[in-house]
Amino acid sequence: MATDIVAQLADSLAKAGVEDGELSYKGQGRKLDDALSVEEIVKEIQDFEGLQALRLEGNTVGVAAAQAIAKALETKSEFKRCYWSDMFTGRLRSEIPPALNSLGDALMLAGAKLTVLDLSDNAFGPDGVKGIESLLKSTACYTLQELRLNNCGMGIGGGKILAAALTQCHKKSSAEGAPLSLKVFVAGRNRLENDGATALAQAFQLMGSLEEVHMPQNGINHPGVTALATAMQHNPNLRILNLNDNTFTEKGAIAMAQALKHLRSIQVINFGDCLVRPAGAIAIAKTVSEGLPILKELNLSFGEITEEAALAVAQAVKDKDQLEKLDLNGNCLGEDGCKALKDTLEGINMAELLGSLSDDEGEPEDDDEDDDEDEEEDDEEEEEVDDEEVEEEEEEEEEEENSGNKLSTPVSAPRPPDVSSFLSFPSPDKLLKLGAKRAMLIEQQVDVTDAAKTAEAFLKIASVYKEENNDIKHAVLDSIDALLKKAFSTPSFQGYSFVSSLLVLLGLLKSEDKVKPVLVVPGHLQALEHVVRQDYFPKENVAVLEAFMSRNNKVLDSCCNARNNLQSTLQRVRSES
Repeated sequence: MATDIVAQLADSLAKAGVEDGELSYKGQGRKLDDALSVEEIVKEIQDFEGLQALRLEGNTVGVAAAQAIAKALETKSEFKRCYWSDMFTGRLRSEIPPALNSLGDALMLAGAKLTVLDLSDNAFGPDGVKGIESLLKSTACYTLQELRLNNCGMGIGGGKILAAALTQCHKKSSAEGAPLSLKVFVAGRNRLENDGATALAQAFQLMGSLEEVHMPQNGINHPGVTALATAMQHNPNLRILNLNDNTFTEKGAIAMAQALKHLRSIQVINFGDCLVRPAGAIAIAKTVSEGLPILKELNLSFGEITEEAALAVAQAVKDKDQLEKLDLNGNCLGEDGCKALKDTLEGINMAELLGSLSDDEGEPEDDDEDDDEDEEEDDEEEEEVDDEEVEEEEEEEEEEENSGNKLSTPVSAPRPPDVSSFLSFPSPDKLLKLGAKRAMLIEQQVDVTDAAKTAEAFLKIASVYKEENNDIKHAVLDSIDALLKKAFSTPSFQGYSFVSSLLVLLGLLKSEDKVKPVLVVPGHLQALEHVVRQDYFPKENVAVLEAFMSRNNKVLDSCCNARNNLQSTLQRVRSES
């Protein structure tokens, strides 16, 4: 009775297979050593009219068994999909190439037009790639859309063989008017390294049709990443890019950020565990903020990203209404940085998209070498300032001497207004002497497309603010309003970069660029309190400022009243918005 039930079930499954064009032995754990062991499979293949797909995953196939199966496939002209992952468990590596050759030859003889070739989880190495080399170059693969070779141990040599085969296939298919248009490429855990990745990148660039690329854990460093970045630019329909657990560093990350500018269809970016570092993360954030309209997932976890860069990423995704997941776990934010990140995302109603931060590494510790470099840079900056002051004094003395010698020039003739002089060495007197057009003059002098320079100019103007002197107070606020209105209305201006630069210059946020903070004075905070109330200032940045102003930071100790007033204003503005 039980035998009848099993037979009925088998018959039902076979019928289901006919309807789907697929014959499956997936996960049955069969040990198929010779022709006798595959008699049943061979017969079912032969009897299957219109066979389009064969699943052999999770079995182990020897050379003789593969040859018998191949013989049955020689007449299957409608065949399209090979699901042959994990089918050589326990086999000698030397057995795999002849088995693959037999199966490939059969498909070529049948005149098959493959769309899917999946040989993942077969540890066949470079020799295994040679086993499918002829197939990949043949007409059977001119129509290939998915190539899955995950965890095959191809190595550099296998990667180069594969790249050459794909290139040849594209060349031959193009000559016949139907170029190879591969859409999905999967080759994680293959030890491709730089040379293998670079070879494949050339093939990818040639095809230009990729929609998904998965190449995690391949030991690729920035030269290989840069080559892949160049190739990705030529694949405008790319939706998924997974390069997890390779080593980008700043160079690779910046190259990839440039490539992403060309990929408006990208939906999933997985650069987790890629050591993108702060500069790389900021470059990627800039690209995200300027484009990528349908981005759904962004993974920059375990990349040694610091707080400043993480906040830039958070601000970059604020307009991504299709975003479903943001992963910044395992970076170097520290407790305060994690809080600031959460507050920032909460301020733009995206807190629920942030993944766990449980593996955060804490703020990076500055080593002695970094401190020495900071001191050397500080000394150089101080020397430059001293030299500028001496030169300015000498120029003034020369002018006084010349004015004494030349009677035609009145001694009391005033020097014309000089914005450069004010921005180099700000003083209330210099600002007032710029006259009624000071706001326009400053606005023209500052490059508002550069957020860092705009933040620096803001602090210099704000440093001369005096609450008790109405003339100076109005001159400062009018100048700041004109400058920032122009900046925030400029399409290329990055508001989050302005806020980040401001926090760095105030000494409230660490920067990888070793920027020397200014000496904070009440005027900085008083002017900022005015700015956050203005319509031109993006309200999503208020939460970031509030988070930093609420911290215990010694640099603000000398401005307690101004700080308290700013905090109150930030809270009020945030609640109102």
